[in-house]
Amino acid sequence: MTDWLSGNRRFLLRFVGTLLAIGLIVLLVRGQGWDEIIGAFKQISFSQILLAFLFILFSRFCVIIRWYILLRSGGVRVSFSDALALTFTGLFSSNFLPTTIGGDVVRLAGAMQMGYDRAISLASLVADRLIGALSMLFVLPFGLIPASHILIPASAVSTLAVPPIFQKGWDFIKRTLQAFSIWLRKPWALVAALVCTWGHVLFTCLAIAVLVSALGGHMSFWLVMGLWSIAYFVTLIPISINGYGVQELSLTFLFSRVGGISTAVALTLAVLIRVFYMIASLPGAVYLPAILSAMDLEREPGSKN
Repeated sequence: MTDWLSGNRRFLLRFVGTLLAIGLIVLLVRGQGWDEIIGAFKQISFSQILLAFLFILFSRFCVIIRWYILLRSGGVRVSFSDALALTFTGLFSSNFLPTTIGGDVVRLAGAMQMGYDRAISLASLVADRLIGALSMLFVLPFGLIPASHILIPASAVSTLAVPPIFQKGWDFIKRTLQAFSIWLRKPWALVAALVCTWGHVLFTCLAIAVLVSALGGHMSFWLVMGLWSIAYFVTLIPISINGYGVQELSLTFLFSRVGGISTAVALTLAVLIRVFYMIASLPGAVYLPAILSAMDLEREPGSKN
């Protein structure tokens, strides 16, 4: 039992963090009252929901094109249909199978099953993550400046934790630079991938802006982008499974305290974004069984590497 707890400590911590975050959301909903939440949701028309969801789908396709560009420029002759299938499968896994495997692991396993180079595929996933985070850094100041009066006191409490975080960040950078070096020699591919990332950010924030407006809120588009970027980086902190609960809490807190909309509206917005992401990943369910089967075969004793 002790060995099992030791080997699964990281997962257990994330699992507990997820339960705590979801518990806080439940308390928040009870505090606001279901009537207010439902009343906020009823303000949104079907056309506004459809428009916001289409923006989320467009953002997903930008992510697919970004990874496709990185794979092709890295020398992997992947077809767009394969890149699309693998990306949707990874998204589906992240949303519906978060307790066992991550979306990037599924994408890598699928790429290997299709016969694509393991090293380049892995490096492209690293580059994909880095470029995604880089784009968020550009719009982060639009959220940090308005939220500074809230975030600075909170950051002062965790001063003792800053050195370890920076050390882990530096170690991550050193580990990934070698993999990223493939695309440093192909700047056009990096530029194209960054443009796709900007498309992803733009369409995601357009979806949020549509929902904010539909719910009766008033926020500048730049503030929407800035607050979304803060929530994105908060969700990267490994304290819950795929950011479940943490993303909703951070969005609710930021959009209500900084964006000036009511807590009920902010919570409704956060839940809708999560639901849209989950629905948009459903096409991946078609391809997932074959990839999981291939992963199981690879784990079996005596299987070929």
